[in-house]
Amino acid sequence: MSIQYYEGIGRRKTSSARVRIVSGSGNHLVNHKPIEEYFTRTGDLDIALEPAKTAGFEGKLDVTVLVQGGGVSGQAGAVRHGLARALVEMDPGLRAIMRAGGYLTRDARMKERKKPGLKRARKAPTYTKR
Repeated sequence: MSIQYYEGIGRRKTSSARVRIVSGSGNHLVNHKPIEEYFTRTGDLDIALEPAKTAGFEGKLDVTVLVQGGGVSGQAGAVRHGLARALVEMDPGLRAIMRAGGYLTRDARMKERKKPGLKRARKAPTYTKR
């Protein structure tokens, strides 16, 4: 007998998260660690679990996440995106709620590349007339 799970892939900046949800008692694991241990910064935990809270599944689902790449904020955003996609796969009726909250939209903002002749992406060297 196999357990029925629903999966969603979420991305943000250079992070990618594979989120699997199963009906359960509210256990959340990120990279085999409790989610509170993984997202220690204030706000990151709330961002990651926002879709479940909005849909009313807080404490009713077991969430397992494998996330890689990027930093902590990008990973939290990737988990949020993946969780929203998994919830919609589980119940297509939640699509309107997730869309209204902006959870299904891939945030396309990335770090801008450094250009030749400049110090950073846009910062130019100091201009001197003489």
